[in-house]
Amino acid sequence: MLELLEAVGGSDLPVRVVSPDGDSLGPDDAATTLRIVSPDAIHRIITARGQQLGFARAIVAGDIEVEGDIFGLFDVHDRVAKPRFDLGVMRLAAHTLGLHGVRDVAKLRPLPPPPEEIILRGRRHSRQRDADAIASHYGVSNGFYRLLLGPSMTYSCAVFDSVDDSLEQAQFNKHELICRKLGLAPGMRLLDIGCGWGSMALHAAQNHGVSVVGVTISEDQHDLATKRVANAGLSDRVEIRLQDYRDVEDGPFDAISSVGMAEHVGGESQQRTYFGRVKRLLAPGGRFLNHAISRSPAHNPAAKGSFVQHFVFPDGKLHEIGRTVSLLQDAGFEARHVETFRLHYARTLRRWLANLEENWDAAVAEVGRGRALVWRIYIAGSAVSFERGVIGVHQTLCVREDQPGVLPLRPDW
Repeated sequence: MLELLEAVGGSDLPVRVVSPDGDSLGPDDAATTLRIVSPDAIHRIITARGQQLGFARAIVAGDIEVEGDIFGLFDVHDRVAKPRFDLGVMRLAAHTLGLHGVRDVAKLRPLPPPPEEIILRGRRHSRQRDADAIASHYGVSNGFYRLLLGPSMTYSCAVFDSVDDSLEQAQFNKHELICRKLGLAPGMRLLDIGCGWGSMALHAAQNHGVSVVGVTISEDQHDLATKRVANAGLSDRVEIRLQDYRDVEDGPFDAISSVGMAEHVGGESQQRTYFGRVKRLLAPGGRFLNHAISRSPAHNPAAKGSFVQHFVFPDGKLHEIGRTVSLLQDAGFEARHVETFRLHYARTLRRWLANLEENWDAAVAEVGRGRALVWRIYIAGSAVSFERGVIGVHQTLCVREDQPGVLPLRPDW
């Protein structure tokens, strides 16, 4: 592996790599050290369908340890994004793994994946499989998410009016901006689809006097959100339901928000179903705001076989913003305003990573070292992807196409 990295990445690698017997490559004072603990790391990388997935499995399983700055991991990925497993590399692998030759390497079966890897059963995007996918991510531990997200318990992009804003202030800014875009006023009824731990619902009820129905299919989120509503004394105005969006029948709602939900819905067929359902639930003259991560036309970081699909968001799907707008308009909406917060999400993720690293021992005690490592890789990698424009995040404000005059001539938020 050392020879492979040197051949592909050059001798000026930005990290230090240490083999099990103490050999090393790269500068001694590097900010990041990759320590190969076991030859199983080579086994996982050689047999994985994709280099990214095999490398991730090796880290999560403890076969490779990342010491120091986690962002150095992505410098290596830049250098060795698509390694060539030529005959020389395969011979090295055979020698490392104690095999007799290249043919034995070709016959290798993958090692069992680490227990943190998510395996779903059933028909994709059936109600049960969607519930299982959501449970695999949001059911990790409410205590873990509190360590990661801080007091706001908000798991979506914050909006920074100033670089000096605290994370909590920036999340307040985001919720307030959404409420103003939706034109919320006392007496209105809001549906918050994918309500998380209830932060948006609480903000809307407390600061804008609306009644809110929040729906989630995560039992952990539902339980904590319900407690937060009760503790805030808002049970008469905020209802948190354990309910699939496809089962909401008590419209119409004066406004609908969807924050970090569309990424879980699925491909274009499921998106059409989703946006069509939202339109049927929205009252004439109402506004719908879709806040979702998007991808650049040239990249698909949540593709089949990726680290994200296997360890973080199984069945998740990102769409290019132009296609999302087209799907919204196909469903009977007029997209009136689109705004990007790509660099805000990069800043948000770096704040979350700082929280995780500051509370690392408590996080490991809460969910185990492997799961904490998954989140460390995922958050750092996502920050890099937002900074480089591989992914973005957009708020799209819509009205029903049969109600084109319900917004002011110019934005009033």
